Amino acid sequence: MTACANNHYNDAYRERLCDAWGKTKFCTEQDDSSNIEVLIDVFRAVRESGKLLYFIGNVGSAGIAVHMTADFLKNGRMRTVSMYNPATITCLGNDFGYDFVFSKQLGLLARPGDLLVAISSSGNSPNILHGIETAKEKGCRVVTLTGFREDNQARHMGELNIYVPSIEYGIVESVHNIILQQVVDALMEESEEEQGI
Repeated sequence: MTACANNHYNDAYRERLCDAWGKTKFCTEQDDSSNIEVLIDVFRAVRESGKLLYFIGNVGSAGIAVHMTADFLKNGRMRTVSMYNPATITCLGNDFGYDFVFSKQLGLLARPGDLLVAISSSGNSPNILHGIETAKEKGCRVVTLTGFREDNQARHMGELNIYVPSIEYGIVESVHNIILQQVVDALMEESEEEQGI
């Protein structure tokens, strides 16, 4: 591949990424024109109340979930709980089926006011949908990050639903990661300001 062709591919990919980022929708139950500030407010409120934060996702979204569990603990100064302990995942998957690896954990751990962030490119993964349902039953706040089809099942299940209009895994996952990174960086900056750093 020539340098010229390589640049063309990079430019085309960057254009698709920026287009998806620019068209990403932040929708609450009442408002279809929300923005990143609404999401930051949700995380800030959960942090100030001392409630727990959970991230769930599969494959690439699981990578984002694990990364953000660490980032929101260390940099966001939030009380996070990992849903990815290998012994726990394999135990619950073996005994109840993979569709319930998150819902079974949330059924035991979650309390009213905790926050579940459900990340799913398709928005249709059964284990993510069961996790959301259980979290809501337990009185948790729920934020969803989805992509692909506009009518995916998870897209309207949270109090805030973030939808990336793309059918490319890499694009959807990249935008999800950017959004969550922006939130944790905002919270970190607030913490540093409060401490006079």
